Amino acid sequence: MRVGVPREIKPDEYRVGLTPTAVREYVSHGHQVLVEKGAGVGAGYPDAAYTRAGATIAADAQAVFAGAELIVKVKEPQPAEWERLTDTHILFTYLHLAPDPDQADGLLASGCAAIAYETVTDAHGGLPLLAPMSEVAGRIAVFSAGETLLKHNGGMGLLLSGVPGVPPARICVLGGGVVGMNAARMAAGLGAEVVIVERSIPRMRELDNMFQGRILTRYSTQDAVEEEILKADVVVGAVLTAGASAPKMIRKEDLKRMKPGSVLVDVSIDQGGCFETSRPTTHADPTYTVDGVVHYCVANMPGAAPRTSSEALVHATLTFGLALADQGLDALKKNKHLAKGLNVLKGQVTHPAVAEALGKPFVDAYGAWA
Repeated sequence: MRVGVPREIKPDEYRVGLTPTAVREYVSHGHQVLVEKGAGVGAGYPDAAYTRAGATIAADAQAVFAGAELIVKVKEPQPAEWERLTDTHILFTYLHLAPDPDQADGLLASGCAAIAYETVTDAHGGLPLLAPMSEVAGRIAVFSAGETLLKHNGGMGLLLSGVPGVPPARICVLGGGVVGMNAARMAAGLGAEVVIVERSIPRMRELDNMFQGRILTRYSTQDAVEEEILKADVVVGAVLTAGASAPKMIRKEDLKRMKPGSVLVDVSIDQGGCFETSRPTTHADPTYTVDGVVHYCVANMPGAAPRTSSEALVHATLTFGLALADQGLDALKKNKHLAKGLNVLKGQVTHPAVAEALGKPFVDAYGAWA
């Protein structure tokens, strides 16, 4: 199969869909790989590294899309990319369609088969292709929160770790999944006081055992959330419903009661955000303030560490991508977990949570396989 790797064009996005190491694996399977000129430079991979791995360097994105059947990306396709997709393409990337009806309409109009990293599952009920970026995002969220808390960045002027005789910041993490656990790990390691608000009792037991009392856990109720966000200097939003829009955990009216200069970091922003006042921001302009509370809502947090993120992502996606290249859409019939990643096929929405969020009909294109 002809595999294409375009350069990411979302603002401040430097990750790349395939590293040279991954390209070599595709080539060893007998596939041709087209890599857009400069696609890997932001992550530290020059064109020469791709050439050595067996790829052909394409002059521009148009050449990649025209010459490839399987398109492997990182971020959701932008409008210029929707127009290049056709019914001959398989798109394999993050999509996050639930809060993005324009993108959904663009993909539906193209007729392509779109497989979303974030809805591929595993035998344990996890999301293995979302996990590596969740790990990176959870850790970056704490670093970003620490910077944002500083006075010159609009925060209250608090040092995350405190110093002897001065208490550290209190960080409330909403959600104890992969993002939440990694955020808590970094925050606790820096000396912050950490509480995780979580609804799964088994997960709270896991976290309690993992952190050996270093963090607090609270069962998620409206009362618990309200109490904790009023105490918090930082709130990290880390809630997720696979394929669907994120639930709103903090309402606008709550902000007036929170500490002035406190920080909200919305890691769920790709799925619409878990704070009512969230809107996507960029690394170039990452924050804004509502009612005295600073919001950090960068929609591609892992893009700030493109070398680490690209390698971690490729380690997770490689097996699935090779299956698609080897077998085409037949790979979905052989792997029910990969089949869960199919969001769009031939102009129809094929994931139930995505269809519900977008208000579109759901077509069970893979039910027989799953």
